[in-house]
Amino acid sequence: MRADLLIKNGTVVSARGIEQADIAIENEKIVAIGSLSNWSASEEVDASGLHVFPGVIDSQVHFREPGLEHKEDLATGTAAAAMGGVTAIFEMPNTKPLTLTAQDMADKVRRGREKAWTDFAFFIGAAAENVPNLPSLERQEGVAGVKLFMGSSTGSLLVDRDEDIRKVLENGVRRVAIHAEDEPRLLARQHLAVDTPVNHPVWRDVECARLATERVLRIARETGRRIHVLHITTKEEMALLAKYKDVATVEVTPQHLTLQAPDCYEELGSYAQMNPPIREETHRLGLWEALQKGVVDVIGSDHAPHTKEEKAKPYPQSPSGMPGVQTLFPLMLDHCNNGKLSLQHLMDLTSAGPARVYGIAGKGRLSLGFDGDITLVDLKRKQKIEESWLASKCGWSPFTGKTVTGWPVGTIIRGRQVMRDGQLLGSSAGQPVRFQETL
Repeated sequence: MRADLLIKNGTVVSARGIEQADIAIENEKIVAIGSLSNWSASEEVDASGLHVFPGVIDSQVHFREPGLEHKEDLATGTAAAAMGGVTAIFEMPNTKPLTLTAQDMADKVRRGREKAWTDFAFFIGAAAENVPNLPSLERQEGVAGVKLFMGSSTGSLLVDRDEDIRKVLENGVRRVAIHAEDEPRLLARQHLAVDTPVNHPVWRDVECARLATERVLRIARETGRRIHVLHITTKEEMALLAKYKDVATVEVTPQHLTLQAPDCYEELGSYAQMNPPIREETHRLGLWEALQKGVVDVIGSDHAPHTKEEKAKPYPQSPSGMPGVQTLFPLMLDHCNNGKLSLQHLMDLTSAGPARVYGIAGKGRLSLGFDGDITLVDLKRKQKIEESWLASKCGWSPFTGKTVTGWPVGTIIRGRQVMRDGQLLGSSAGQPVRFQETL
């Protein structure tokens, strides 16, 4: 038997368990898994000593194109993704122009085809002016779902009143990704955003997050609409979300699982500033408890880069957001090595989970007929995160200088090697991700 690509001698991490197996990929699809000593291929990868994961899917990134390319663009953002072992990304709508129309979406998909190193999809933004069009917009090529901002964001991407949230949830059927912060409370407490980023979680406090999440969960159940609540930061929200698993799935980020206030603000200043904020240790531990009990469905990076010059502005003029797509998997592998979660659980949170939540067609599993998307990992490799390794245009990470154990050493997308041993290979050839509800 012959294939285009044969991955040999690896330790495969899949829903079946962790086992020694070879994988054959032909015409972009997995065609055989097991002991394939009788197979040959045009190209072979020796994965001896490596773990073979389904391709990592980062379902929350901000790559800033069009309009904000001085921070990031689709080429540099997806290069960073591929360098970090990520095979597909879902990008957010707060660009310039905002992604609100069919034309906006078609333009992004065109740019992705021209520039993206990984496969890609984009969220359509929910705004007052496009609510009637959401049922047709969510069915366009390359659309991952609908994104709704309940707290202060960019331009008209703010849907903060219950009646308007209800209108969004009543228009369409695909999953709606939610940024849940309570806008009235944010405005009432804005006077607390002074002097230093240490005050960022004081301004955008726990109750700000809990109130918004409670509101949107109630409306989701009343309308019967599936939602995915992003970047949860509090133990109080996790207790709520555990009671709404019929309609709501849950994301956490590596940074909220790794950093804690006030230490991170004292050490990193505005480089630790993001929305919702990094919080105290009690909440970080609460997130881990919820993750270990199965409340969390997905790990996403919320990659949101700004230039060093922008971050150097005095707080609160400094913008919120930090890069993370390239460090997502190294950080989580380090947590695995420290005993915080199993390799199979990590696989579910970074590949099967996103595929399940968003109904991705043919990705997220190492199974026959699925896309040949694979992340190769050296689980024993100790590596320091250094700026010289980062591909993001912003050129920094809050984790610079941190040594982790576990490192992505290969990224394979639809049977094509895109990254090996820290080097991008070939040229960009990303394609739109497909979704079961729009086939």
